[in-house]
Amino acid sequence: MPNHLAQSQSLYLRKHAENPIDWYPWGDRALEKARSQDKPIFLSIGYSSCHWCTVMEHEAFSDSMIADYMNAHFVAIKVDREERPDLDSIYMQAIQIMGEQGGWPLNLFLAPDDLVPFFGGTYFPIEPRYGRPGFLKVLQSIVQIYRGRYQEIQTFKGQIISNLTAVNQLSSVPTLNDNALFTGIAKCAEVVVSRTQGTCFPMIPYADLVLRASRFEALNDELQAKARQRGLDLALGGIFDHVAGGWHRYTVDPTWTVPHFEKMLYDNGQIVEYLANLWASGLHEPAIERAIAKTATWLQREMLTEEGYFYASQDADSEGKEGKFWVWSYGELRKLFSDSELQALMEAFTITANGNFEGLNVLQRRHSGQLSGMVETCLERLFRCRYGEYSRPTDAFPVARSLEDVKTIEWAGRVPPVTDTKMIVAWNALMISGLATAYRVFRQDLYKQLAVNAADFILQTQWVDDRLQRLNYNGHPLVSAQSEDYALLIKALIDLQQACPELGDRYLAKAEYLQAEFDRYFWDRKSGGYFNTASDRSKELLMRERSYQDNATPSPNGIAIANLIRLALLTENLEYLNKAEFALKTFGQAIVNSPIACPSLLTALDWFRNHTLVRTRAEQYTQLQQQYHPLTLFKIADDLPSPDTIALVCQGFTCFEPATSVEMLQWQLSGSQTRIHS
Repeated sequence: MPNHLAQSQSLYLRKHAENPIDWYPWGDRALEKARSQDKPIFLSIGYSSCHWCTVMEHEAFSDSMIADYMNAHFVAIKVDREERPDLDSIYMQAIQIMGEQGGWPLNLFLAPDDLVPFFGGTYFPIEPRYGRPGFLKVLQSIVQIYRGRYQEIQTFKGQIISNLTAVNQLSSVPTLNDNALFTGIAKCAEVVVSRTQGTCFPMIPYADLVLRASRFEALNDELQAKARQRGLDLALGGIFDHVAGGWHRYTVDPTWTVPHFEKMLYDNGQIVEYLANLWASGLHEPAIERAIAKTATWLQREMLTEEGYFYASQDADSEGKEGKFWVWSYGELRKLFSDSELQALMEAFTITANGNFEGLNVLQRRHSGQLSGMVETCLERLFRCRYGEYSRPTDAFPVARSLEDVKTIEWAGRVPPVTDTKMIVAWNALMISGLATAYRVFRQDLYKQLAVNAADFILQTQWVDDRLQRLNYNGHPLVSAQSEDYALLIKALIDLQQACPELGDRYLAKAEYLQAEFDRYFWDRKSGGYFNTASDRSKELLMRERSYQDNATPSPNGIAIANLIRLALLTENLEYLNKAEFALKTFGQAIVNSPIACPSLLTALDWFRNHTLVRTRAEQYTQLQQQYHPLTLFKIADDLPSPDTIALVCQGFTCFEPATSVEMLQWQLSGSQTRIHS
């Protein structure tokens, strides 16, 4: 019998609708039941493409004995972290304060009266293994503690709240100088290094900061090498789907070979933007251009709706096995190709009889040059093997929206993983920024078309009662937008305005409108910075956070502050700049003491200290945009000082002599971007 999740729009919640556990979605009904019955809340947070979330759903959450005990002693609440990142952020901090490693599924036990957690963890097996206790034993222990050790729980909860408050207590500084910037860059650069053990994540906010900072002569050689290596790792490694495009989440090894296979829209947006900027900076490796192009066709084929927005993610598992849709056995490859074809493929990719993933092969490139015609033909054959004999890369591929679709649709090729078809504004905005940047650099119309259509859908559809909504399910906007939605959408609109001057300033006007709404509901008028949640949407939260740390997606406050500076330059409204300065000082202690946690704030500080505006003629605009000028905005101007002037470069509150030649302009831009303040 379905539980209370059966009518949920969330794919993640619906996956648990047939569990014997009496799950509720987060809301007044569940919270009131817990309070009135004095039952602890079991809060479980995850997302649809999370491998270990899927494992726990199949195991503990489908076990009748566990369900009977859970239903008798707890109120069970399921949360999709992609719907409610504010809840996820607060309770993730709480679990880390408890000394546990963060991750998903995130499972906590809350007191019903105040929603403060008193115990938690991530994955719990049914029976004891992996050094973890069995889940039923955990539940029984929690009931004993809750009923028999009330005062201890109260004391522990007080410590959790005290620590949460301390973590979120920000100390401002009177000023931030170049020393804070360069120290922070050096710390963050340590993250963008080759590893000898452990997992490899893209870590794009760090890589982006390093690439920007490579313009400084004193740092150039070391940082440029790190930035370029990260780009090549992403373009060549098994983290990229070389057959069909799109990046997987991360690799489980230090050589970028074997990924966790889920594909997340937010990763792909950030990586496309980074690689396009890397190309513009001078790294003209064919593998980079190919990876971006393949990803655009993957978006068009598998992640795009008729309305123009992008789906959220694709699962790691298909037919119950992780990675099955994407990997190849050596025997399969021998049947598909002649000896000469297989030899060519093996010279281009790391393919062996023993494989590199459970006896199978994840394709990883051996070089960054142009692939031969024979190799590309082999990859096209692999594509048809995966998607169907008559499939083409640009043909729309049917989406498996649920496990039921997986089982009932007659697939022409392999059985695909489930796609989470919800639209998330923040993630779409990251993809819009990536595509806008790729269009600016490569001038491919497909990139522009995809970005513009997604932006227009959001601007035309995602509003209820004049408020931006975070999600869209099948044409229905839902859930009030959070700070990352506003910040990343404003950034995307500015990126589009810069990449497509032929569209005029309509996206800039929309960015200003959104910024006003963002300021009205999220700005901390007392201390500065932006809260995660709107002022009128926060009543059930333990606290209102102002997130400044970068995680899988960039820090909302880091992006928001950079947006304010860019808006100030483009509109000449200095109130934006004043607000940016106030916010930077608000987060100043974090920048100084914990720079490795906040690369996006360091990028915002770089924008504040080194921003440049170039007024130029239309004929120069496109050429300049295809180059890498990381802290520069461009405006087409018809009122330059003289007919001989091709551009006017202004850095901060100072303008250079009008540039009358391309050489003079390039010299001024270089000087503007590399000067060090006294």
